[in-house]
Amino acid sequence: MSWVQERRIGEFRVTSLTDGQFRLDGGAMFGTVPKVLWSRVTDSDDLNRIPLRVNPLLIQRGGENILVETGLWDQGGEKFDHMYAAERDESVFRGLEAVGLGAEDIHLVICTHLHFDHVGRSVTALGEPTFPNARYVVQGQELHDARHPHERSRASYIPQTFEPLVDAGLFDVVEGEHDLRPGLSVLPLPGHTLGMQGVVLRSGGQTLVYTADLLPTLNHAPLPYIMGFDLYPVTTLETRRRYFPQWAEEGAVICTPHDPHVPFARLTVGERGAFHAVPDAVAVSP
Repeated sequence: MSWVQERRIGEFRVTSLTDGQFRLDGGAMFGTVPKVLWSRVTDSDDLNRIPLRVNPLLIQRGGENILVETGLWDQGGEKFDHMYAAERDESVFRGLEAVGLGAEDIHLVICTHLHFDHVGRSVTALGEPTFPNARYVVQGQELHDARHPHERSRASYIPQTFEPLVDAGLFDVVEGEHDLRPGLSVLPLPGHTLGMQGVVLRSGGQTLVYTADLLPTLNHAPLPYIMGFDLYPVTTLETRRRYFPQWAEEGAVICTPHDPHVPFARLTVGERGAFHAVPDAVAVSP
């Protein structure tokens, strides 16, 4: 069964895609949560790395094709692939092909943030836009920080993945919450980076949220399960406290960028107010 899964959110057709698998250090992925706890929800290899997947999202309505995230950087060579245990078992391009589209059919790309595992497929090896007919949406704070990295953020921002888009004038820079289309908006979700944004769909009485790295996998749903990679972890906690109850109450469909198994989920509240993420019954990957 393919990872590519489709569902409807009112007038929108939404398709989960994948751009392969990779691994990151489990301790870094769960921050201050000890391994004795996080090892209960995910496995790790002999280098302490846990399995992750790269999960772009395709949104369609009225003949317009919108892509959230572009995939994992594929130009780092053998050293990069070995470091991150990259397995390119699927690609965003094959996923698009499965629904009858090519790169030239994408009209808009929404960048939640500019890390290499989120915008890695935005530019070809020749330095040209991968999606030649698309505009790219990014928060102004995120673009500034990506172009002015510091010691803690530099490894995550690879200029080749976004600078050619700047040079070509392809970024549409937004500030704060912004309506892109009727029923489609971007929402600031600071913490992982200051300029990270999520994507919200509202149509036909339904809501879908692409969480970006505020919720990287379903296993990160408990409020304290915050990545060591987050530059502002207390801000992450504040953002989670603000939005998780809202998304749970309205039964929003949740899409995470890195869950290795489940494309669509929902947040629930358990004992003592603890949040959990459960697979949405209509579409679960094997």
